[in-house]
Amino acid sequence: MDDLTGELLREILSFYRGHKSELIPILLEVQTNFGYLPKEAILLVADFLNLPEGHIYAVASFYRRLRLLPLGKQRVTVCRGTACHIHGGPHILREVEKAMGIKEGETSSDLEYTLDTVACVGCCALAPCLTVKGQVHGAMTVDKVKELFSAARSGGRGDQ
Repeated sequence: MDDLTGELLREILSFYRGHKSELIPILLEVQTNFGYLPKEAILLVADFLNLPEGHIYAVASFYRRLRLLPLGKQRVTVCRGTACHIHGGPHILREVEKAMGIKEGETSSDLEYTLDTVACVGCCALAPCLTVKGQVHGAMTVDKVKELFSAARSGGRGDQ
């Protein structure tokens, strides 16, 4: 652990008393500062709360909001809303997973992409849709997914 990371983690922990009931607020604060829960942070939190490291991992892996891996530079979200589902959203999700080589909730090994789903993007008239870096792509088809991610993977402007 580098000095800055350790210093920031100790500063975060300084606001807590070391009670086991503080575990989730501590993990959320660590994640807010680092974008995920680094192994060093888990070890330090386990020591601070006098909990086994495995307990911290069990809690962190149980809650979907907590991440054990960093997010990719480009966050891709596929809509699972009713309108998107009816218009082929599940096919779009499968095609995105295939094109990106990762499953929902995963981050690519190059840390370029993170794939998630959301209950609704809020663009039902554009169903099925997905977002890349917050930009909505509507009326998606399997071919449009292939085009979008082949351009992005080849360094093109597929995220535009």
